[in-house]
Amino acid sequence: MLSLSEIENAAAIVYAAMPPTAQYAWPLLARRTGCEVWVKHENHTPIGAFKVRGGLVFMDRLKQREPRLKGVASATRGNHGQSIALAAARNGIAATIVVPEGNSVEKNAAMRAFGAELIEAGHDFDAAREAAIRLAGERGLAMVPSFHRDLVAGVSSYALELFRAAPPLDTVYVPIGLGSGLCGVIAARDALGLKTKVVGVVSTEAPAYALSFAAGRVVATNSANTMADGMAVRGPDAEALDVILKGADRIVQVSDAEVMEAMRVYYSDTHQITEGAGAGALAALMQERDLMKGKKVGVILSGGNIDKPVYLRALAGG
Repeated sequence: MLSLSEIENAAAIVYAAMPPTAQYAWPLLARRTGCEVWVKHENHTPIGAFKVRGGLVFMDRLKQREPRLKGVASATRGNHGQSIALAAARNGIAATIVVPEGNSVEKNAAMRAFGAELIEAGHDFDAAREAAIRLAGERGLAMVPSFHRDLVAGVSSYALELFRAAPPLDTVYVPIGLGSGLCGVIAARDALGLKTKVVGVVSTEAPAYALSFAAGRVVATNSANTMADGMAVRGPDAEALDVILKGADRIVQVSDAEVMEAMRVYYSDTHQITEGAGAGALAALMQERDLMKGKKVGVILSGGNIDKPVYLRALAGG
């Protein structure tokens, strides 16, 4: 999907705003899972999540194509919106972000701090996205999607860093929202000519991508009611699904209880704070520890943005 030169060019845009993030092999995680575990720390970016990479590349290229752009609109549960807000501000572009009603208070505050106008509309992400599309049309704004080739090019830079820094990995687990992170890992793996298996992770309460992967076509669900809001998507992106069908080995479903257990493990074994989706990859590895025994495995800690009450509840046991 992306050549190595395309990914490296996107990475250069990313590195103008932030350094590469770390990847560490944590010994307590290895002891717990029976395999060598490399954690990619995307919770250490300027917004605390991997999405900033895609936003930086998308907005840079949009500004080049449309130098007189009036502004942009997008929808989010938080991390994508922070990414667009930060990247838009760097490029002198106004950003309007639509979030679902009752969205994370702390993520909302972060988006406003990066300079975005925030609007609450709809009961979940998919409804907020529909509202954002209408708003963009009414105001003459460019609509920033949650999945786009430029977004994938940007986020694939974290996979390039991981694959080049870690030893050859048997498998990498990646949480799925709308798919840019998973597609970025697939793109970097293929560009480097590696044999690493790439495994997507979804919530049992938002299984649309797992159902779609099994069916070989887009299968939407009626709800996506999970505490892991970064994985709370009802409708898969058809373009992302096409890449995933061709490049992913399988998709694992994890429950909210498994996600919260992984959040506790991250804290006890690495002292890292994670959001629900950020702990999804480790939750899937823990579910498949017998399958991964003795292997070298990567897990993407995709973000650490979580409201304090939710995190305290997870640490307390659910």
